[in-house]
Amino acid sequence: MKKLTMAVCMAAAFPVWAAGPSEADLKQDAKTTGDVTTYGMGYDLKRHSPLKQINKSTVKNLVPVWNLSLANNQPQSQQPLMIDGVLYIATHDSTAAVDALTGRQLWKHTLEYAADLPAVICCGSHNRGVAAFEGKLFRGTLDAHVIALDMKTGKQLWRSKAQEYKDGYSITVAPLVANGLVLTGISGGEYGTRGFIDAWDPQTGKQVWRRYNIPAPGEKGSEGWPGESWKRGGAPTWLTGSYDPELDLVYWGVGNGGPWNPTTRTGDNLYVGSVIAIRPKTGEIVWHYQFSPNDPFDYDGTNELIQTELKIGGKMRKVIIQANRNGYFYVIDRTNGELLAANPFIDKINWANGIDMKTGRPIDSDLTKTIKTTPVMDKAIEIWPSALGGKNWSPMAYDSKLGLAFANTLNMGFPYKNVKQEYTRNVFYIGMEFVGFAYPQDGKRGFLKAIDPLTGKSKWQVALEIPNFAGVLSTDGGLVFTGAMTGEFQAYDSSTGKKLWQFQTGSGIVSMPITWERNGKQYVTVTSGIGGVYALY
Repeated sequence: MKKLTMAVCMAAAFPVWAAGPSEADLKQDAKTTGDVTTYGMGYDLKRHSPLKQINKSTVKNLVPVWNLSLANNQPQSQQPLMIDGVLYIATHDSTAAVDALTGRQLWKHTLEYAADLPAVICCGSHNRGVAAFEGKLFRGTLDAHVIALDMKTGKQLWRSKAQEYKDGYSITVAPLVANGLVLTGISGGEYGTRGFIDAWDPQTGKQVWRRYNIPAPGEKGSEGWPGESWKRGGAPTWLTGSYDPELDLVYWGVGNGGPWNPTTRTGDNLYVGSVIAIRPKTGEIVWHYQFSPNDPFDYDGTNELIQTELKIGGKMRKVIIQANRNGYFYVIDRTNGELLAANPFIDKINWANGIDMKTGRPIDSDLTKTIKTTPVMDKAIEIWPSALGGKNWSPMAYDSKLGLAFANTLNMGFPYKNVKQEYTRNVFYIGMEFVGFAYPQDGKRGFLKAIDPLTGKSKWQVALEIPNFAGVLSTDGGLVFTGAMTGEFQAYDSSTGKKLWQFQTGSGIVSMPITWERNGKQYVTVTSGIGGVYALY
């Protein structure tokens, strides 16, 4: 059963309907405590709340108020929104509005998919969330459409096609509303697709612009794509970007190259494995930084790009920080893309010997050099971290006061072997023999870590035999919330890593918790429903 678990008791009340969040509301989301109007609990994606009614002393009293079945047996990897007393929750085939204090469903909109839609889209059929703006909810669909719903009634207002799902495209990403437009990414990097970001008019659903993440011949960066490799080179945008309204820049991560076998696309392959800073009104790329040129290992660059300010060299810098799947923790000046720090945040990395701070490029190990120059390999080479990365998609939280990022990390490698593969429509197109993972001898496959962004070192860590794939939430109450694949929703002391509380939800947690207050009471909300890439293996 899929459940929505909430904390702290409260008498029932009926919601007050509003017109939905304005641009001003979205900009203030990180500072407001009564609503959660954006994915990431703020444009900065910090997933940190100033609430502290639930704290180190009181968390032991946390109890469930209600649970609601979502009538869905796919992985629940979403983040709800909380607006004017109503929770908005998306699954892969439905969107629902729920009275936040009682759990009463107010409306539900259901999607119908064609019979030939693949049963599993890459790593599970799911949806990571919705966006809200001026009375409308926006979400993507597994058949690669974007839809708008009326927040009050759930009525569909428009539906726009982004791409053809029969070619391997889908949309699982939560949209981002930036400077009056709705931005969406795309999934399908393993299917021989060409990734992009779209902008939509929120009123009409008309496409305003499209930014392809692989340059066509003659465009800037196309020299890194030999022959026709650009046509099926991957570069998906399957996780939501962050937005700096003052700079008017959206920071969006770009995913893996396709196929994984790098000898089919020799060159740096812009903008694979990169962050791009774009103008939301036009899609213009202002700057970019490439984490993993010619990425053979599915490391992506899509992990959350958190905005903060850090003192570096005696000067405060506006930065984005990212714990990349390649195992390095990056600090980048968000005004111009300058690399400021790049350090390992996991113990074992053998694909690279470090990051050259002068060029910003990784220093490929001999193992990686062999893989990049051997089209067909006789035997596999064990690479760390695995394709799941040093940290997978599940977002970390950042506490600016403590200067710590709280992340669920992974401790696994994988045997890598290039093979020859021809492209087939809507079939996995990776050009390597994927046979599973390599595990550490001590059995600790993951950690919950408190990481210093400038050094990559952990202040504390909690070892896990079964790694967490849930998002992380931190609060001014000195708490870090996350969920386990075994179903426990947990709270830790943010200063020490000591576990202070847990509750068994009944199914594995792969979602993103939020916290909010209503009528003077603080609540915590999380969806429960196992699935995702780790569960598939």
